[in-house]
Amino acid sequence: MAERIEVLLTEEEVDRRIQEIGDQISKDYAGKQVHLVCVLKGGSFFMCELAKRITVPVSIDFMSVSSYGGDTKSSGVVRIVKDLDESLKDKHVIVVEDIVDSGRTLSYLLDMLRSRGALDVRLCTLLDKPDRRVVDVKVDYTGFEIPDEFVVGYGLDYDQKYRNLPYIGVVKFD
Repeated sequence: MAERIEVLLTEEEVDRRIQEIGDQISKDYAGKQVHLVCVLKGGSFFMCELAKRITVPVSIDFMSVSSYGGDTKSSGVVRIVKDLDESLKDKHVIVVEDIVDSGRTLSYLLDMLRSRGALDVRLCTLLDKPDRRVVDVKVDYTGFEIPDEFVVGYGLDYDQKYRNLPYIGVVKFD
């Protein structure tokens, strides 16, 4: 079965929205430093672009979590694959994610990070699928709310392909 990609959000739309989020974070944290925690792999594209648009001092770290195992559906059991390199103590933390859907993994992750002594922990996502939510997760900064479609680009993949697309596309199967 072949797949094709239909554009959902153009590169220009994504770029403009990331600038708006960067402006809002800069305003919200005026006079402070923010520590961005990127959830790998998908969040890396978004975080790099976002960090360039934040005008307050920024530090970054990365973590990788899994709740899928070998399946396509979340098992609900979260496994830390790569933990943070730095302490979060006394930092203003913003978790940067590519997409929020069920909320299971992020709910667990946010609670865990809050327990590590951060001054505050907020969530920033490029894409939000509220129709898929099964666990209530507060998203502080949202790029776009999207319908329940399988999307790729800007870090999101299908079978490790399409992460490098500069736009958000919907995977369609022929």
